[in-house]
Amino acid sequence: MALLQISEPGESPEPHTRRLAVGIDLGTTNSLVATIRNAVPECLPDEAGRTMLPSAVRYAEQGIVDVGHLALAHRGDDALNTITSVKRFMGRSIADVREETKARYQFTTPSGDGKGQLKITTRRGAISPIEVSAEILKTLKARAEESLGGELYGAVITVPAYFDDAQRQATKDAAQLAGLHVLRLLNEPTAAAVAYGLDQKAEGTYLIYDLGGGTFDVSILRLTRGVFEVLATAGDTHLGGDDFDEALAKHAFETWQLARALSPAGQANLLAASRAAKEALSDNETATIKVNWGCGFDSSVDVSRERFYELTRPLVDRTISAVKKTLRDAKLKVGDIDGVVLVGGATRTPQVRAALEAHFGKPALATMNPDEVVALGAAIQADQLAGNAKQGEQHLLLDVIPLSLGIETMGNLVEKIVSRNSTIPIAKAQEFTTFKDGQTAMAVHVVQGERELVSDCRSLARFELRGIPPMVAGAARIRVTFQVDADGLLSVSATEVTSGARAEVAVKPSYGLADGEIATMLQVAYTHASADMQARALAEARVDASALVQALGIALDEDRALLSESEAVALTSQVAFLKQLAEGTDHRAIARATEDLNRASTDFAGRRMDKAVNKALAGKNIASIA
Repeated sequence: MALLQISEPGESPEPHTRRLAVGIDLGTTNSLVATIRNAVPECLPDEAGRTMLPSAVRYAEQGIVDVGHLALAHRGDDALNTITSVKRFMGRSIADVREETKARYQFTTPSGDGKGQLKITTRRGAISPIEVSAEILKTLKARAEESLGGELYGAVITVPAYFDDAQRQATKDAAQLAGLHVLRLLNEPTAAAVAYGLDQKAEGTYLIYDLGGGTFDVSILRLTRGVFEVLATAGDTHLGGDDFDEALAKHAFETWQLARALSPAGQANLLAASRAAKEALSDNETATIKVNWGCGFDSSVDVSRERFYELTRPLVDRTISAVKKTLRDAKLKVGDIDGVVLVGGATRTPQVRAALEAHFGKPALATMNPDEVVALGAAIQADQLAGNAKQGEQHLLLDVIPLSLGIETMGNLVEKIVSRNSTIPIAKAQEFTTFKDGQTAMAVHVVQGERELVSDCRSLARFELRGIPPMVAGAARIRVTFQVDADGLLSVSATEVTSGARAEVAVKPSYGLADGEIATMLQVAYTHASADMQARALAEARVDASALVQALGIALDEDRALLSESEAVALTSQVAFLKQLAEGTDHRAIARATEDLNRASTDFAGRRMDKAVNKALAGKNIASIA
């Protein structure tokens, strides 16, 4: 249902001029979309009232793509085609993927040499993480437009602070593929600080501890009169709640001493059971990891909270090490921190909170929902960038770049031009010269990382500067300029000062998609949009019909006596008719028959409710009930 926007007295009489903008937290485990309504940020729910969308995509039969809860339900029975935690693969090669993850999926690369952006083999073919993420973003975009009643102007999408240029570019490619106009890529800790700072009207120096499903970030921000200045950031793009799950799963596997390695489906089921046990241990002293392998065979093991802490202590210690490093980078002491803000679902683990309290000598701040705070902060920033913020509501974000940027120099060495923790946007230049007499060209190799050798850093791009006047070695003056925009994305130019010869490149890492690939994918998506919508409508209609048929079958088995013979025959006939329709391809007919059966069974449901109530009250008087 479309929502009306009503202007308050003294505000613009043209409510349609307000642009629809959202903040999106594209998470490893769950994703959310939020917006500003009535001057308050809020996460937008789906039709079932759920704000969190599982970051899961399943490539099903007949070209159907399931996203979210429906996809997650198949991770055990269709593991190779159900992709979860795809955020960990963004901007990564096969060499970057851990061995335990490689066993769950079938990876490939377009060139077949293991270099460049990895792809995941599914029944649909080889799918890139960018395409998987785009499906999640499409679903969130559709949810927002349905809820807000109009087309989105743009979105702020959050990324881990420690995402490098390749990972950021991959995220932006996914948004473009999903049809989203990206207003800005915003670091997740910064988004959390925006939400917390504006909600609590806080000022001071805060440490944002962000432990999500697959990534960990820690940032220190100074909040002063609407200015959010990032002082330092650190983290690990391969540390999060998933690793806690894997630690429990490894413990269970070793305890059971199974005779052979698990299949992808077995691994998915074991990880799901381990995640459930982890969550249970937040409120209970013990939990059970239980997996049904099929054919009447299952395995289970009890895990105490103390044992869980022992298994995962190295993970928590890694986060505390990053906290200490960030304090050193910001030249601050523990006592200089006014508060620690918790972000990410994994921060609900009691041992994480205990470790932080022990380190800082005071409990962490958890006044906002750690799952939603990033999306809410992104929504606030999106509203401002869309031009909706009123006078006096604007705030300034001074974010930083997480990893140093530089170029290769002779001897396989890295000359850093933009140092990590530099405030962005930024432009910096440095002069270089030729190595040989008469040299008329120079190859520029752009890298990112903190190591001194090129081989230890991530290669981002290569380009050539030609047209250098022949001179003796060392005479040419070549100015290399790095420009990093507010999204943390890089462009590089090289100019020979005396001649004006110039070359430049907007860094497009080999881990991303080429513009041509994105255009092709968008065209394919547009061409098949109608067919895809039909396939989704059919799948959803079949799911609804199956659930109703199953529920009524159980009800008829238990309480057929509540119906007359003619009523029972009529209901049974409608059930059979719906089952037959569900095998066809007319989703409208299936939906109509489902609704008809729902109406026809309403009276039966009421009789069953009356029976249950009478049974519960049997033998009791009013005094005993009161």
